[in-house]
Amino acid sequence: MSATLSYEIFPFHGGVHPPEMKDLSNRSPIVAMPIPARLSIPLQQSIGNIAQPLVSVGDRVLKGQMIAAANGNISAAVHAPTSGQVIAIDPQAVAHPSGLTQSCLTLASDGLDEWIVREKFDWRAAMQGGDAKAIREYVQNMGVVGQGGAVFPSHLKLISREPLDTLIINGAECEPYITCDDRLMRERAIEIVAGIAIVRQLLNAKQVLIGIEDNKPEAIEALRAALIGCGFSAQVVVVPTLYPSGGAKQLIKLLTNIEVPSGVRSTDLGVQCFNVATIYSIYAALEHAEPVISRVVTLTGNVEKPCNVEALIGTPIDDLLKFAGLKAPSDCIYGGPMMGFTLPSTQVGLTKAGNCIIAMDAAHFPEKPREMPCIRCGECAVACPQELQPMDLYWFARSKNFGKAQERNLFDCIECGACAYVCPSSIQLVDYYRFAKSEIWDAERAKKSADTARERHEFKQFRDEREKEEKAARLAARAAGQSVSARAEPKPLVSEVAAPEASVAPAADGDDKAAKIRAAMARAAAAKGETPASSAAAPAIDADKAAKIKAAMAAAAAKKAAANTPAVHSPVDGSGAGLQQNTAAKPAMDEEKAAKIRAAMAAAAAKKAEKAAKDAGESVPSSAVMPAAVEKPAIDEEKAAKIRAAMAAAAAKKAEKAAKDAGEAVPPPVVAPAAVEKPAIDEEKSRQDSCGDGCCGG
Repeated sequence: MSATLSYEIFPFHGGVHPPEMKDLSNRSPIVAMPIPARLSIPLQQSIGNIAQPLVSVGDRVLKGQMIAAANGNISAAVHAPTSGQVIAIDPQAVAHPSGLTQSCLTLASDGLDEWIVREKFDWRAAMQGGDAKAIREYVQNMGVVGQGGAVFPSHLKLISREPLDTLIINGAECEPYITCDDRLMRERAIEIVAGIAIVRQLLNAKQVLIGIEDNKPEAIEALRAALIGCGFSAQVVVVPTLYPSGGAKQLIKLLTNIEVPSGVRSTDLGVQCFNVATIYSIYAALEHAEPVISRVVTLTGNVEKPCNVEALIGTPIDDLLKFAGLKAPSDCIYGGPMMGFTLPSTQVGLTKAGNCIIAMDAAHFPEKPREMPCIRCGECAVACPQELQPMDLYWFARSKNFGKAQERNLFDCIECGACAYVCPSSIQLVDYYRFAKSEIWDAERAKKSADTARERHEFKQFRDEREKEEKAARLAARAAGQSVSARAEPKPLVSEVAAPEASVAPAADGDDKAAKIRAAMARAAAAKGETPASSAAAPAIDADKAAKIKAAMAAAAAKKAAANTPAVHSPVDGSGAGLQQNTAAKPAMDEEKAAKIRAAMAAAAAKKAEKAAKDAGESVPSSAVMPAAVEKPAIDEEKAAKIRAAMAAAAAKKAEKAAKDAGEAVPPPVVAPAAVEKPAIDEEKSRQDSCGDGCCGG
């Protein structure tokens, strides 16, 4: 349907009208840029995540081959602009106002320009099958991004939950010097209309409005002619030449009188906007399986042949300027004079956002005057198309009061530069806004990283606590199972308890736990009087082991006795009348203390014998005393040996003193044999000492 009818225009607030300077480059058709010898391709060709390389240094790639895949939803793939060899993947300077380096892929072209095998995607069948997701993924994998300057991944704009009221095609191209979209609409209007038809069908748009400024009459006529017989409702709307009419919100206001509030997407209001170059890329991707590997860029300013060229992505800016005939070395602006920035180097590669390169000259780009203090004239607020208060944003950004700047809707600023253009104090206001935005983004990234670290730490703590609880639950369940098993086991008979091999013999390693349970049950039964005292002993040691224990104990006792009481004789007095052992060097214990120890040991033995007899139901004689062989020393072996030696020395000394007092001859001291120092333990004693139940001090 032809769209030559008049259409009402709804002006937006503010705006400026700088010198257009478009006639320098829009007079000649688009020309193809020769393939450069080397291309520097940044891997971040859109806002969002940097693409992930799919090739390595030394690989040969073909034209159109994907060399870096999209990393996440907000990202776009990168493709080889021509055939050649990958010679480097490293950080390099890129076309960015910061001048910082980014990861780039360097491709040495082989001059063959050999394409990969292209397989066309049947988007119509996917559309009929309701598989809009496959279409969006394909557009993302073809590297389609917004080419009006924002480089927003286009597949994210092809989402519409409900039918779209209005699809707006942005052909305003409002910034001075730039004419790439003008020439594209003149020369490729048929392809643009075909792309509009595809996007309209994907978004189910009711109407299509194409906005073009009135300083592009050839482009207006070309699109109107291409719309004849297109089969859908579309209209070319001529808008007045006023910067920044090419801004998405400004163009939506001009064509529909809809103002998009802060924080609201235009699609929520039934409107979506695409640049004409982006529409052309979508058409090439879906109809010809061509990824975005080139774009039309305006070369203008201080050059011999201002023109528009179709250049491969990654072409060095220096090669482009040489092709246009740079008159003299000078700084270059990447983008337009209003929203562009000065390139850090002309060796950087062309990106998908590069719509214009301006070689500056002194006549049109004089040196910036010195920045003066703000005089609060308010001209910036009058020119602001977003109806902000630029002077307030300037003060907050300069004082680093970023919270207040955000409260004044800093992020609604489209950085069009209209405020700086009219500022009488020559303040570069946009630079302050960009600084404030970058600082806020950095703070948000740092906060996000800190939140992620905190969440990971909290989850680790939660996991540790959960593992502790699970471990405790397992141990409790295991203990409960053992308790139930022990209670369910039948009570052992008297004969079973008395039989060493049947009930209390040492168990094998696998039955160690069961043996311990049986031993505990046997001790409990003995304590309750269910078995005779003689049969309630702890597990007995076999004869061989008992013999070894007795032999070891006898050897230890003999060794200690020999060490403590050596048979070395010395004269008692000057006449040599008597000898004594050398044990007098040990600390002697007086007779009273020794008597107390013997009395305590005898009382303990008597008490133990009385308890055993009572448990057996026998009468207890008043003079019952445990034999010395059964009696267990109350102190350890080494201390007992010392006590015995001291007692022997004291007895000898006492006998010697008594003999002297009586005037009798002193008999020589008798040295006790080692066996007398420590009596051997008999079989029954060895069993009792090894029971481990505390009844015999073990």
